[in-house]
Amino acid sequence: MNPQATAREFIQRLRRLTNPARQAATLNYYPSKQENLGVSTPDMRAVVREYKARLKDESPAQVLALAYAIIKMNTLEGRQAAYELLAGHRAALASLKSRDVLRLGQGIDNWASVDGFCCSIAGRAWREGVLSDGELARWARSKDRWWRRASLVATVPLNAKSRGGKGDKARTLEQCERLADDHDDMVAKALSWALRELIRWDRKGVEAFLVRHRNRLARRVVREVKRKLETGRKSG
Repeated sequence: MNPQATAREFIQRLRRLTNPARQAATLNYYPSKQENLGVSTPDMRAVVREYKARLKDESPAQVLALAYAIIKMNTLEGRQAAYELLAGHRAALASLKSRDVLRLGQGIDNWASVDGFCCSIAGRAWREGVLSDGELARWARSKDRWWRRASLVATVPLNAKSRGGKGDKARTLEQCERLADDHDDMVAKALSWALRELIRWDRKGVEAFLVRHRNRLARRVVREVKRKLETGRKSG
C-alpha cells in the first residue's frame, strides 16, 4: 500500500458523499481551520468499514502512515475517519507510542476532533499506560482550550463501558479537580461529561466532588451532573 495515494483516494471517496445542506448547517456547529466536507457520520463510517477490511493484513506502520496522511489532508471528516481506522486495527492501535499519540492530536481545534481523538486514541493510550499521568496533567495546564478539553475527554475511555472502561475514580477526579475553575464552555462541557461517566462506578465520589467544589464549578457542570445523579439523564 502507498499511504499517500490511499489517503488521497480515501478523501476523494468522502468528497463524493458531500451533502451541501449538512455542510452549511455544521460550519458554525464545530468551526475549524480544517475543511468541512459535509459528510454525515453514517456515510463516513461506511467508507471506514470498507477500508478497515482492506487494511486488516497491512502492518501497523502502514496503517499509522495512512492515518497521518489522511490527517495531513486537513479535513474534519478525514481526521475523524483516520482515528476510527486506527482504532479498528488492533495491531496498529497497540503499536502506538506516546510520540505517535501526540502527533495524531496535532491540529485538534474543535470539539468534534477532540472527542474523536480522545475516545478512539488518547484515552485508550492513557488507560493502557502509553500516555503518562504527567502528560495528561500537562494537557490540563495548556493555554489551548482544546488540549484542556482533551485532558478531560480522555477520562471517558477509563469509565465508559462502550469504550472498554472499567472505572478509574482516582485519575478521573484528579483531572476534574485540575480544571474545576475553568469556565470555558468547551472545557466545562467536558468536565460535566467526565463526571457523568464516572457515576456508574463511584456515585458517592461524584456527589462529594460537587459538594467540595460547588463554588468553583461552572453552573452547567453542577446542573448537568446533579440531574444525571437524580434522574439518570443529562437533561430533561
